[in-house]
Amino acid sequence: MKNRKIKVLLALVVMGIMMLSGCKKQVGTPEDNPVQEEDTEETDEEEAEEEGYKFGFSGINMENPYFITLENAIRESVTSSGNTLITEDPEGDAQKQASQITEMIEAGIDAIFLSPVNWEEITPSLQELQEADVRIINVDTQVKEMDYVDAYVGSDNEAAGRMCGEALIEKCPDGGKVLILECPTQNSINERITGFEEAISKAEVGFEIVARENTDGKFEKSVEVAQNILKEHTDVTAIMCGNDQIAVGAQTAVNLLGMEDVIIYGVDGSPDIKKELEKSDTQIAGTAAQSPINMGKKAVEVGLAILNGEEYEKENYVEIIDMITKDNVEMYGADGWQ
Repeated sequence: MKNRKIKVLLALVVMGIMMLSGCKKQVGTPEDNPVQEEDTEETDEEEAEEEGYKFGFSGINMENPYFITLENAIRESVTSSGNTLITEDPEGDAQKQASQITEMIEAGIDAIFLSPVNWEEITPSLQELQEADVRIINVDTQVKEMDYVDAYVGSDNEAAGRMCGEALIEKCPDGGKVLILECPTQNSINERITGFEEAISKAEVGFEIVARENTDGKFEKSVEVAQNILKEHTDVTAIMCGNDQIAVGAQTAVNLLGMEDVIIYGVDGSPDIKKELEKSDTQIAGTAAQSPINMGKKAVEVGLAILNGEEYEKENYVEIIDMITKDNVEMYGADGWQ
C-alpha cells in the first residue's frame, strides 16, 4: 500500500512538471524573451538610420562657443529632417582632423560639414572624401582648394573686417597705433584682417600697424602673444582680433598689464563679448556679428539639396548682422547668439 501511494505521488509530480514545461513553451511575453526583444529594437534603429542620410561635422575646435553653436544648429536641422549626424572635435589640430575624417568615411557618411583647422593642409582629406564619394559642404572658413568642395556656406568675412575698421576710424579720428592678432591657417580670419586693413588705409589720419602675431585662433596663445607685444609697444591704441575668442584673450592681456585705454575689436558677436559691451569699463569696443545659427540651418538646407539631386548655389553667404557696440548691444541681448 505504501509503495502504491509513493507511485501515485511520483506520477503527480511528473505531470506537474510536464504541465509547467508546456505552459512555458507557449509564453511569448517580453519578460520571457528579453534577448529577442532587444535584437528587434536594434534592428529597428538600424533600419531607421538606413532610411536617412548620414552626415559628418568637423569644426575647428569644439571648445570655441561659436563652433558649439554652429554644430547645435546643424544637428537640430539634420535630426529634425530624419537624418543622423556624427560630430568629431579636432581640437585645433590639423592632423587629428585628418584622421577623424578618415574615421567618418569608414563610418559611411554621405556628406560632411567641414571647417578646416588649416585651409591648406586639409587638401589630402578633401581628395580622400572625393574618392569616397562623400559630398563636401565647406562651412564658415574656406579651404584653399575650392574645386574639391560641392558648396560653401559662410559670412562675408571681408565685410566684417571692414566694419571693424570703419568703427575704429569713427572712434579714433586722430589715428593711432594698431596691433593685429590673426591666424593665417584660417582663411575666414585672413579675409577679416584684409577687410580691416583696407578700411583703415582710407582714413584721413593714418593708423600705424606696429605688429601682427599669429595666435592659432586660441585663447591661451592670444593672451601670451598680446602681453609680449604690448610690453614692447605700450602706446598701442587698438587691437584688431580675428575672432571673439582672440579678443577675449587680448582683453585678458590688457587687464593683466593695466592698460585701460586700449580698445579691442573682434568678429562673431558672441555672448561673452556682448556681456562685456554691457559694462561701462570694458576695453571691448565692438564685434562684427555673425549668425552661426543661420549659417548652420543654411548648410543643412544646401547639404540636403545636394544629396537629393536638387538645385543649389555653390557659394552661399549669410549676411553679417551688424556691428555690435555699447550703443546697440541691448537690441541683441547677451544671453545667446543672434
